[in-house]
Amino acid sequence: MYELFIGNKNYSSWSLRPWVILRHLGIEFTEHLIPFHDERAWADYRKVAPNGLVPLLKDGDTLVWDSLAIAEYLAERHDGVWPTDPVARAYARSAAAEMHSGFSALRNICGMNIGVRANLRQEHEALNANLARLATVWSEGLERFGGPFLAGDKFSAADAFFCPVAFRVQSYGLQMSPTAMSYAETLFSLPAMQEWAGDGIAETFRDAPHDAELNEYAEITQDLRAPAQ
Repeated sequence: MYELFIGNKNYSSWSLRPWVILRHLGIEFTEHLIPFHDERAWADYRKVAPNGLVPLLKDGDTLVWDSLAIAEYLAERHDGVWPTDPVARAYARSAAAEMHSGFSALRNICGMNIGVRANLRQEHEALNANLARLATVWSEGLERFGGPFLAGDKFSAADAFFCPVAFRVQSYGLQMSPTAMSYAETLFSLPAMQEWAGDGIAETFRDAPHDAELNEYAEITQDLRAPAQ
């Protein structure tokens, strides 16, 4: 059985992507959560993880790190990770790769913190440009392939790569086009996403660097997380 090593569900957008793929497609796996604040756990984990980061997929003696590499590894072994239609598959892979390597303003200004609701302290031109590009990618995919998912009527890894954006839209009250907002809601309504959100909100541990990053750019208006311990 696969083993998936992830970080805190409240914060770890990179961990969310392969986790959603596995859970949505019903692929069995064992989950190992390494809390960001637990230095001892990370010291042990770094003895296993080639790059010392999450996520990491372990398949017997095979280690696969990086969320995009994990998606491709799973696609070689399971149906449904990418669309079967070659044109839709090319679009899905391109969109996922763009998300994987780009949108730095969105990542830096709106770090994933699913258990809070917050208002940004000011407008950011680079963030607005990222959101406009996202809306373009999403609208084009939905129009070309009919939706409700990015590359057709079935969930694929491309959708998994945008799942963290759906959480950011909710946490920061980000505004996008009606089509983009509808797609974000489609992602958020997935049972796997709801499960992840519930687990993240129930976490009682905090990571100071992640929370400090949020407080730099935004003001928390509501904190839904379980009390810290």
